[in-house]
Amino acid sequence: MEIVIAYSTMRNKVNEKAFRPWSPGTYRIEVEGGLPENWLDLFTGMRVTNQKREDQTIVTCLNGQVKDQSHLLGLLNALAELHLPILFVERIG
Repeated sequence: MEIVIAYSTMRNKVNEKAFRPWSPGTYRIEVEGGLPENWLDLFTGMRVTNQKREDQTIVTCLNGQVKDQSHLLGLLNALAELHLPILFVERIG
């Protein structure tokens, strides 16, 4: 019963018009590690940047337009196939 109450309380606070997973949106995705050059074509339209941490490991950030939720899942699956741990996914604006 508590789970249902918590869920309905959260749902009332969400602006359902603002988030439409079937429509385009700008996303930021962070993964641990670097993308191989020969895989960059898969992420066309995304800005790919690398950041080096203090421990010298690399975090890759992908920023760009995603057509819909299935496109986003395709990108995430491609990153998973590369065995790059997904650290962060955020819809921006």
